[in-house]
Amino acid sequence: MFEQFWHRLWVRLVAHIDGQLLLITSLIMATGLATVYSATYDANNRLLAQTLNMAVGLFAMWAVAQLPPQKLMGFGVPLYVVGVILLICVFLFGVKVNGARRWLSLGFTRIQPSEVLKIAVPLMLAWYFHKHEAILKFRHYVVACLLLLVPFALIAKQPDLGTAILVGAAGFYVLFFAGLRWQVIVGLGAAAAAAAPFVWTMLHDYQRKRILTLVDPTSDPLGAGYHIIQSTIAIGSGGSFGKGWLEGTQTHLEFIPERHTDFIFAVFSEERGLLGNSILVLLYFLLIARGLMIAANASTLFARVMAGSVTLSLFTYVFVNMGMVSGILPVVGVPLPFMSYGGTALVTLSIGIGILMSIQTHRMLVRK
Repeated sequence: MFEQFWHRLWVRLVAHIDGQLLLITSLIMATGLATVYSATYDANNRLLAQTLNMAVGLFAMWAVAQLPPQKLMGFGVPLYVVGVILLICVFLFGVKVNGARRWLSLGFTRIQPSEVLKIAVPLMLAWYFHKHEAILKFRHYVVACLLLLVPFALIAKQPDLGTAILVGAAGFYVLFFAGLRWQVIVGLGAAAAAAAPFVWTMLHDYQRKRILTLVDPTSDPLGAGYHIIQSTIAIGSGGSFGKGWLEGTQTHLEFIPERHTDFIFAVFSEERGLLGNSILVLLYFLLIARGLMIAANASTLFARVMAGSVTLSLFTYVFVNMGMVSGILPVVGVPLPFMSYGGTALVTLSIGIGILMSIQTHRMLVRK
């Protein structure tokens, strides 16, 4: 009887865990933890903090996976409303650090409300399209665009271009999976291109400088171009097989800025080389492929668009981070999923994986 109790408890704990997603995510997390240790070998407290962050992330992943998609859908409207209210509070009362107003002070700690919108926006839009699934018309896509534009504009105003891009991308992917016509997408792309000169005038000086130094980093080698120059040197010096764990000279001589957060890929590349990079990219490819497979097999519109948005948002994280570290995209401050040091983004991404697990495992239960 005692054995049956533990067996039932174990089955209950793992019933809504997708083994493939958990395995791939855990492998990337373990790789990230080893790389964070190498990048911060002189600050062991960060290794402990990142271990705790990963534990919280895994728990959040498990907890969200237990919720059926119908319950997840119910969080869309309240999370979105609370998130937008908090963004307005940031605009009015937020704490300003290094010229950016992104945080709210609670006295004992500070929170960054924009992180909530990475999940709240796709949840809200997925709920909206699911509600109007039977009568979807062009006006519903217009309303969805307005729902997306509000948090995007508030976050960009902070300014936090990296988070604004991620929130905008997550919302756009919902529109795409909900059936937005290709003609409209092409039209929006053309409109964005036409508006580029106007957008350029609205960018802050440091944002313009990042774009200009992308073309020629050596124009400001000790300023805006320093990050790109040092990260590309680190990536190139890794060669085919890397210098070995804890042996990266660019890392340990502290040439790589933000080496444990946004530029952790440069640390990994220097130590593991092209072979290590290929394996890491393969892991991300398998994770994204699994997510798209879950989206393709989803049983409802909400599940399909939500799974697709989470998966392609993960792709956006990876593409933008690796692109900016390797010098093909401007530096916008986007972490590498499950690799970069930090708790907020890690927990947000883990919740996304939990949503994928919920959609997959509850679909299987319904079919049985």
